[in-house]
Amino acid sequence: MLTKDYYFDLPASLIAQEPVERRGDERLLTLNKQTGEFSDRMMRDFPSLLEPGSILVVNNSRVRKARVYAQTEHGGSVEFLFLEEREDHSWICMVNKAKKQKEGRSYFFYDKDGRLAEKGVLTGHNEDGTKIISFEHPLDEEFFSACGHVPLPPYIKREDNFSDESRYQTVYASQAGSVASPTAGLHFTEALLDQIRERGIEIAEVTLHVGTGTFLPVRTENIEDHHMHYERYTVSEDVAEKLNRAKQEGRKIVAVGTTSVRTLESATDDSGLVRAGTARTNIFIYPGYRFRTVNSLLTNFHTPESTLLMLVSALAGKENIMKAYAHAVSEGYRFFSYGDAMFID
Repeated sequence: MLTKDYYFDLPASLIAQEPVERRGDERLLTLNKQTGEFSDRMMRDFPSLLEPGSILVVNNSRVRKARVYAQTEHGGSVEFLFLEEREDHSWICMVNKAKKQKEGRSYFFYDKDGRLAEKGVLTGHNEDGTKIISFEHPLDEEFFSACGHVPLPPYIKREDNFSDESRYQTVYASQAGSVASPTAGLHFTEALLDQIRERGIEIAEVTLHVGTGTFLPVRTENIEDHHMHYERYTVSEDVAEKLNRAKQEGRKIVAVGTTSVRTLESATDDSGLVRAGTARTNIFIYPGYRFRTVNSLLTNFHTPESTLLMLVSALAGKENIMKAYAHAVSEGYRFFSYGDAMFID
């Protein structure tokens, strides 16, 4: 399969730069993956589209304010994106001006009041271009809160502001660790979640900490040659038990977002049993993949030639997806993180 087969023309004007004024007021395109039929709705209609008895699976990962600026000994400014903490409490980071950053160089991190918060030293580098930076003390969430910025994706062409601290976070986010929001969950309000529960639909939480792989384009000509980055996920014993029971009883598993899909499909063994635990996954889902747990998906609209577009094509069929996307473009749907939603059922 060729990457170029997943290209479509997307006007820049449809890439949402801000969220809608009120969370939950987004548009919703529904797609029947069996018939290919689609219809225009609103996110407020979503509860009525779910079958009673279904389980709605959400990713409760919380976005860390992982974009942090530091100063060098010579007063220069360097931007770090903190990706993952290592066992020795050093951090794997993406760094701008990466080629200029040499091992042994010191960096000074200041809080928003101009006070020195931490000093770091670059102690290594990885083959993928990321750097390793070490600190005298383990970093905590207070450090990121005091020094960091919301790591908005690169297609949002502005600096983060105060509203992003809440709007680029789901209302149920609790487990800090992502460098990008599981954006399908941004559409939910507490009221909308209550309506879903009132319809007899259980909401189950899993955790997958979103890494930079979510931004990386597919650069290979053939889809099969692309390799995903690893991301860490957790499925609790309680959630695994509920999902397995629902599957045995023939009830639907509805995933919120591609991160929930990747978690559920990674946690499901060859016999179809969802296994509890914490692990790392680099699962790449594209057409031809046989889904073992997920029946339906609420998702945002994705970039051309992206792994996420390939994932939704695996679930709904490439032809169905491309027709639905052409409709979304013609009707002015808003794309990407702060955009509108799509329900594949």
